[in-house]
Formats: sequence, structure tokens, C-alpha cells
Amino acid sequence: MWNELILFPPFLFQIDHYAQRDLKKGLQLFGTEGNVGLTNAWMIVQTDFRCCGVTNHTDWFEVYNASRVPDSCCLEYSDNCGLDNPGTWWTAVSPLKLILVLFVFLLCSGFVVLALLHSD
Repeated sequence: MWNELILFPPFLFQIDHYAQRDLKKGLQLFGTEGNVGLTNAWMIVQTDFRCCGVTNHTDWFEVYNASRVPDSCCLEYSDNCGLDNPGTWWTAVSPLKLILVLFVFLLCSGFVVLALLHSD
């Protein structure tokens, strides 16, 4: 039983890595044709949770190939506020990162419980 628990933690980091990778792929679709729902979802999440990107605002730099972010990343929303004014962008850790950490913790806890139940 304990061997299973010792081998499991490396997989948790892979899950977190893959989840972040997939969310960042979603950033690439932001504002593209046919992805209005995804675009709106990112705008709502960033505005309501006061965050920017998956891990932080620099995630958007890869999307735009520039040091800019969507206007939904701005402390106070205005047209083109995400262009060249980093002082007006959300800089706190994204709740998406915190959600991923919580998910991985809960997943690990579930597997520990299953391993303990299985050993009886």
C-alpha cells in the first residue's frame, strides 16, 4: 500500500502541468472567430476574480506576441487599457492556479483514501 502512495505524487505534478497547459491553449483561442463563449468566459473570470491569465499576466504575452493583455485584466476597465500600462493590470496569483492546486490536493487525498480502503 505505501509503495503506491510513494509513487503517486509525481503524477500530481503532471496533472497540474497538463491542466495549466490546456488552459494556456485556451488563451490562444481568445478573441478568435467561433470562440465567443470562450472569450466571454475568460473575460468574466478575469474581471470577477480580479486576475489575469492562468498563472499571471505574462501568460498573455505569448498570445499577443507583445507585452499586452486583454482589457478584462485591467484594475479599472476601459477600452485599450491592456495595451501598454502594466501598472493598471491585475498582478495577483490567478485563482485558476489556486483552483488547480486545490484540485490536485483533493485528487491526492482521494487516492490516499482509496489506497487505505484497498489495503484492508
